Amino acid sequence: MDKAGANTALSHERLGATLVFLSAVIWSFGGAIARFLTISDSWTIVFWRALFAGLFLLGFLLLRDGPRKTFALYRTMGIPGLLVAFGFATASTCFVIAISYTTVANVVLIQAGIPLIAALMAWILFRERIAPSTWIAIGAVIIGVAIMVLGAPLFSGGALSEPNTAAASTYPNAWIGNLLALTIAIVFAMTTVVTRRFPNVRQTPGASAGCFAAALFAASQAGSLSVTTGELGILFVFGALNLGLGMALFVTGARLIPSAFAALLGTAETVLGPVWVAIIHGEIPGIETMVGGGIVLAALIAYLASTLRKTAPALSGQQSQKA
Repeated sequence: MDKAGANTALSHERLGATLVFLSAVIWSFGGAIARFLTISDSWTIVFWRALFAGLFLLGFLLLRDGPRKTFALYRTMGIPGLLVAFGFATASTCFVIAISYTTVANVVLIQAGIPLIAALMAWILFRERIAPSTWIAIGAVIIGVAIMVLGAPLFSGGALSEPNTAAASTYPNAWIGNLLALTIAIVFAMTTVVTRRFPNVRQTPGASAGCFAAALFAASQAGSLSVTTGELGILFVFGALNLGLGMALFVTGARLIPSAFAALLGTAETVLGPVWVAIIHGEIPGIETMVGGGIVLAALIAYLASTLRKTAPALSGQQSQKA
């Protein structure tokens, strides 16, 4: 590659890294935005958020690819694309319901294990080789998630029990939210495996189809879809900007950089999400979240950094993901 080509490739990687990092920052505000909503029916929130996100992503596709190609992308999604749609519909629905049962920190930190859950899933389904260091990281994630899901009982009765008191009283059924967060991690890991096994699968059509499916299902479950003008504005930001724009930036940038680098940049969402909620709403996670989440995050960063060192030279000139 000549100097001009090398400079162009470097410019593309910098642009990709910037877009992926911005997507992580935008996604990190999801929990803080949700906490401004006072709507008691979570299904109403799911409906409006999914609808706004689906419309935004559809508009993004029409603007980027034109009507004819956009229609072709939906028509040729196939089973892999439908699996992506199912995963996105399930995850976007579970997120809204999960944060009504537990802290935002619990939800985003449990989701941090997605790349390692995907590696484990690929080994189970396709016998993809897993390096010893990855097995160690997977074990650490399992331990960290178990600490968060089991929650306060692990730390009760001692010096560490006090930070749990407020969280336990605010979220007495936190285990429901924790299990929903684990469901999000599993379905997103499935989506990761699908897109890895079928590299021609485009994520955006599946994501938008998943949003419309989630909105349709939520409409059948909600007691009422009526919201105030102020609530509708928050829901627009929550759906179109937080979910839709974040997805558009991610799929655009992730095509320009190695997948491990994209995942590493994505940890910004995990780190910043609990911070925004703590600063804006005063929601402080319990000690079990700090301990378990710290284990998960440390294992993830170590795994991604190791993967990036091994694969970056080979992947720097290739597309790592398809939008």
